[in-house]
Amino acid sequence: MTYTLKQINEVLKGEIVGATSQLITAPEQLERASTSEISFIGHKKYEKLWATSKACVAVVNEDIAIEPGENRAFIKVKNADLAMSQVLELYAPPTPLFSIDIHPSATVDASATIGTGTRIGAGSYIGPNVVLGENVTIYPNVTILDECTIGKNTVIWPGSVIRERCHLGTDCIVHPNATIGADGFGFRPCPDRGLVKIPQIGNVIIGNWVEIGANTCVDRGKFSSTVLGDGCKIDNLVQIGHNSILGKFCIMAGNSGLAGSVTLGNGVIIGGSASIKDHTTIGDGAIIGAGSGVTGDIEAGKMMLGYPAVEARDALKQWAILKRLVRDSGK
Repeated sequence: MTYTLKQINEVLKGEIVGATSQLITAPEQLERASTSEISFIGHKKYEKLWATSKACVAVVNEDIAIEPGENRAFIKVKNADLAMSQVLELYAPPTPLFSIDIHPSATVDASATIGTGTRIGAGSYIGPNVVLGENVTIYPNVTILDECTIGKNTVIWPGSVIRERCHLGTDCIVHPNATIGADGFGFRPCPDRGLVKIPQIGNVIIGNWVEIGANTCVDRGKFSSTVLGDGCKIDNLVQIGHNSILGKFCIMAGNSGLAGSVTLGNGVIIGGSASIKDHTTIGDGAIIGAGSGVTGDIEAGKMMLGYPAVEARDALKQWAILKRLVRDSGK
């Protein structure tokens, strides 16, 4: 696929600065781009890389402080990072093909309801009373157990397991080997048997436009439901414990985890490898830094760092003091 500068800008609707006759064959990082590729400058600190980049075009923010140069061009937009997603869509290769809507090796229970345009890959299992909406894509070797519902346009990649009575909304993406609805981690000491398993009889409810990363686990509730609100984006290798409730548009980065009965408000961001104690509430818009450990409730809008997590400004002061003590002790 090749596009001209003008054709790409018809999608981005930005301002062209400079000119190039080069046909654009692909997007690439500034450092790796060839003379036929388009790149991006999303922050002023990357402007210095343009001089040595071979890219013929860059999508840039409106406050760019450099000029494109000879036979090169910028497309100025309000947000280069968002515009980048539009360019990537132009060049995105097609998703894996289905030669037949429902593969002969798939097992689909007679009581299941399959929406128009839905495709089911080889080796997948669709259990009793499952409801799949319109245009759902189930890739090979997916398991969807009894009484689950999957909303229209949702995509479930190979190896994923959706256990019984769980519900996914519309336009969701579940990446390979994710597990939705495994038992929550519930055990109690018992004099006779050591540890007794507490039955987990709830389910998982996932809203619309939610994305679940590869090998992530969302446990079912002990009593009622584990809930992920609309628009949540969950990275790979994330653990979400039983009866946790996530508001809308929360983000959890890789290797982070919520213990049981954690509540996240709307727009909460959990950094990579952060861990959140059970029965903790984190308010709207709060940010938990990577590697932090949250042991108590967090007010809305707070930024927390460290283990145990404290407000970011206090954590930075503590680290500065420790650094000074180490430096002084070596004198």
